[in-house]
Amino acid sequence: MYAGSNRLEAVGWWDGNSHGETKPVGLKLPNALGLFDMSGNVWEWCEDDWHGDYNGAPTDGRAWVDNPRGSYRVLRGGSWFYGDPQGCRVANRTDGLPGPRYSSGGFRLAASPSSSVAGQAGR
Repeated sequence: MYAGSNRLEAVGWWDGNSHGETKPVGLKLPNALGLFDMSGNVWEWCEDDWHGDYNGAPTDGRAWVDNPRGSYRVLRGGSWFYGDPQGCRVANRTDGLPGPRYSSGGFRLAASPSSSVAGQAGR
């Protein structure tokens, strides 16, 4: 499953369709939840410290953050250069150092405007 769709070609960018570069948001179709760009394009930085497996992970949805912090963080969802479409699944993860910049890493943001903000937009 590719973050709300079974059709990566329709909703995400990967090595097979990206032409070797990141793409602007919104060029693909939204997934079944109405969200754009939730699979592929860039690896998604997560708050979690890297662990090789899920033994000892929080069971309530909190980020798994060590004290002191680990050196590596979790990256999810594949990117524009990932050669295998299966690598763009949200379940796919790898580790990365948070200091260096990666052309294939970024954030996935989702927002829902509140009624007060949406009401002010028309003024």
